[in-house]
Amino acid sequence: MITRAKRKLLEGQPASLKTRMILLVCLLVLSLTLVSGMMYTAMIGEILEEKIGKQALQVAQTVARIPLVRRQIIKLQPEGELQRLAEEIRQQTGAEFIVIGNIQGVRFSHPKPDRIGQKMVGGDNTPALERGESYISRAVGTLGPSIRGKAPIITKDDGIIGIVSVGYLLEDVHHIVQEQQLKVGVMIAALMLIGVFGAVHISNHVKQKIFGLEPEQIARLFSERASIIESIREGIVAIDREACVTVANRTAIESVGCRSEDELIGKHIREVLPGARLSKVLEGGEQRFDHEFEVQGTMMILNTVPMVEDGEIVGAVASFRRKDELDILAKQLSQVKEYSEMLRAQTHEYSNKLHTIAGLIQIGHEKEALDLIGKETAGYQGLTAFLAKAVPFPILAAFIIGKYNHAKELRIEFAIDPESQLTDVPDDLSREKLVTILGNLIDNAFDAALHGKNRPEVNLSMTDSGNDLVFEIGDSGPGIPQELAEKIFARGFTTKQEDRGHGLHLVMTALQELGGEITLNDSELGGALFSVFVPKRRVA
Repeated sequence: MITRAKRKLLEGQPASLKTRMILLVCLLVLSLTLVSGMMYTAMIGEILEEKIGKQALQVAQTVARIPLVRRQIIKLQPEGELQRLAEEIRQQTGAEFIVIGNIQGVRFSHPKPDRIGQKMVGGDNTPALERGESYISRAVGTLGPSIRGKAPIITKDDGIIGIVSVGYLLEDVHHIVQEQQLKVGVMIAALMLIGVFGAVHISNHVKQKIFGLEPEQIARLFSERASIIESIREGIVAIDREACVTVANRTAIESVGCRSEDELIGKHIREVLPGARLSKVLEGGEQRFDHEFEVQGTMMILNTVPMVEDGEIVGAVASFRRKDELDILAKQLSQVKEYSEMLRAQTHEYSNKLHTIAGLIQIGHEKEALDLIGKETAGYQGLTAFLAKAVPFPILAAFIIGKYNHAKELRIEFAIDPESQLTDVPDDLSREKLVTILGNLIDNAFDAALHGKNRPEVNLSMTDSGNDLVFEIGDSGPGIPQELAEKIFARGFTTKQEDRGHGLHLVMTALQELGGEITLNDSELGGALFSVFVPKRRVA
């Protein structure tokens, strides 16, 4: 016994779609050929004229509703805008003429430019100009007898300010009718023979092209694809084999400075993403990941893959995201790491202190325990009180305390110049960028101090006197050779045997964004001394 599920598989949608297509195409062809054979010669002229008249009327009504037409038609003299618009629409629609006239019937556009500014002829403008009616008429104009669609140009408050006339010459209509009458006999016979064979071929071809899917499945897949693409925060752009854009999601549209997908579809990828080089993907099928390029003044991270069909590259897909978003994530991760390190250092240090205090109490040395507590409290209270006065900014103060604790854990003497002061920091100056600059320089100083021959020491000095914020970070490390002074800020450059070399590059990048600069000298402690200058006010 065949279950309902098995029957559904055996009587699947692909077979039913093929059958329906064959029957539909065959019936359509047979019906059209029989009906057209009996009525075509008698009705073609009337139908064609009526069709052309409706088309002319629709074009006229559409043109009359264009905002540019309403704005230009109230001017005293034609300025050429309506002429260009009318000619463009005329070429697209195949009309013989599109004439736009004002309330006095003066032409603002005409296929023959020398007639612009003259009165419209034909005597059939009254219903449109006086009563605001849209209609089809037949009249003799300067180009000859024609079928015309007339539509008034109406303002938002229903005022009549002009007229649009779209026409097709009757001579052309009659010529078409005669040609069709001669072809009707041959057409009927050919369609009868081709229809049956074509129906089978079309159904097979369509099923092959849609991968055997049903229309409902295609609609669902299309809807799912659109939803997935729009839900992705990255910009998505797809191109065809001619490198023209076929798909773009909302993020991509906004990233390239457009307002709608229509502004992108059909454009060459070089006009949309000039730095993406997607044409190279079409040529060689090369996949590229994490490629940096600039779009509308913003650095992007790009990934590209080719689209392959039957072993042939038929297009490519690119996804891109703002580089600063990744930088922000990296900074946030760095801040979380700094905070975690600070807590870990504090936990470890205080655990040792508590164990020491507990041991002193247990062996009866209460006085030594109290002295240790007092000393520890005084040290942190002194640092906290100093920073509260000298650096009244929570982010910077907390950052310095975290580095202080980290230095104690590493057994590095981290000294802050008692003359330091950082109270005049403009509100629009990014604290996060200052943390990035100081954090990387201090971390490098810690690392250098630990690898030096002298007692590990790091000094920090800050001042806001003058027009700049000035920071100096010195260490007791081995120093930096003069020949490397220009190279250390390059991305990826490092003297260490590990995947590093990004810290000083991030420092330089942040300083460039703040308009600052950095210098390198020898420190009094024996190592390197970095001096950072950040202007309080950017020069326009």
